[in-house]
Amino acid sequence: MKVVPFNVPKTASEAFRYQEDNREHFYDQLHQHPELQIMLILKGEGTLVAGDYLGRFEANDLFIIGSEQPHVFRNDEVYYRKTKSKKKVHAISLYFHQQFVGEWFWNLTDMKAIRDFFKTSLRGYRVTGLTKEKLTALILSIKHKTGLDRLATFIEIFQLLTRSRHLKTLSVTALYGANQPIEGKRMNDVLQFTFKESHRKIYLEEVAEIAHLSTEAFCRYFKMRTQKTYTTFLNEVRVSNACRLLMNQEMSVQDVCFQSGFTNISNFNRIFKKVTGKSPSTYLNEQSLKNVR
Repeated sequence: MKVVPFNVPKTASEAFRYQEDNREHFYDQLHQHPELQIMLILKGEGTLVAGDYLGRFEANDLFIIGSEQPHVFRNDEVYYRKTKSKKKVHAISLYFHQQFVGEWFWNLTDMKAIRDFFKTSLRGYRVTGLTKEKLTALILSIKHKTGLDRLATFIEIFQLLTRSRHLKTLSVTALYGANQPIEGKRMNDVLQFTFKESHRKIYLEEVAEIAHLSTEAFCRYFKMRTQKTYTTFLNEVRVSNACRLLMNQEMSVQDVCFQSGFTNISNFNRIFKKVTGKSPSTYLNEQSLKNVR
């Protein structure tokens, strides 16, 4: 997948970069960076694209984005509307470049577990369970620490990750971008168009025109760079939007079907279950139980 290279601001004296974002919405261009990123979402909902993975994110989610993994945290459309009660996002990210301490350090026997973690993290992770609870507390505490205490906390974070059984792999394959601005713009244009227009019928001809390619060339281009067809990707975006609508519990399954871009209920049920592993009705019931608790 061709993406935009992203430079993480970090001084030469920092072992890692701590970044806190309080803004209208997260950076919404598909991008990549050589640093491994640990991202704790405190406020905000939307769709995460990471490699060939696409799924929902919400407050209290915790993700690991691998080195050079193409990704974008795209907030829901409500975050782009100019209203008085406008929603905001809040997240904390830790960025770490593996080359910071040099090759000799990573060759130490004691560092093997962390070295192996960097390799397996290339596909990204969603952190769950007890590991998420412990990491969240450590990440929130690191802001108020300095010097060795700050570094020790960061090392403790990696110790937890290397021993955890609560990491869910995001991307099936480790996809990389080629740092070409023209290609990055093309893929971003396609993604932004899809996010904004997925509620209606989209013809391959019009999205191919967005990419400045013929229909046939676009289909090959998208499949080669994402390991999936554009139709599959579009359906995943629609299912993500359907999940958001179902969580609000103010609409029937049938209304959600049509508002999220599907044209018939049987097709919606089939694709929703294929993507999420459960039917829309089951998903809705689970959300109702969560709200009762």
